[in-house]
Amino acid sequence: MITAVDHVQLAAPPGSEERLRAYYVGVLGMTEVPKPPALARRGGCWFRAGSVRLHLGIEEDFRAAGKAHPGLRVTGIDAYAARPASHGAPLTWDSALPGHRRFYTWDPVGNRLEFLEPH
Repeated sequence: MITAVDHVQLAAPPGSEERLRAYYVGVLGMTEVPKPPALARRGGCWFRAGSVRLHLGIEEDFRAAGKAHPGLRVTGIDAYAARPASHGAPLTWDSALPGHRRFYTWDPVGNRLEFLEPH
């Protein structure tokens, strides 16, 4: 029986860890979680905010997915949207999901992220 999502893994190109840290920690306000030593050798970064965990794994032939993305629930969506916007990240609002306000933005390597708040 599935009881929860443990984490979501996104891909990233080799050598992108510092840009990912700057974005996920500095812009989104997440905390970096140390990877176990055996996994740290592979590169990449793990981040956490409350019970939400995102893993960014290194992929040699990296291509950002055009449509696949995690949907991250937030509170105070207008204030939260100001975070990536103030750092020059592209941001697109979308009103197509009934009962929610939501926007999309992209991390520095092109991963699409959805942020939504029910209303």
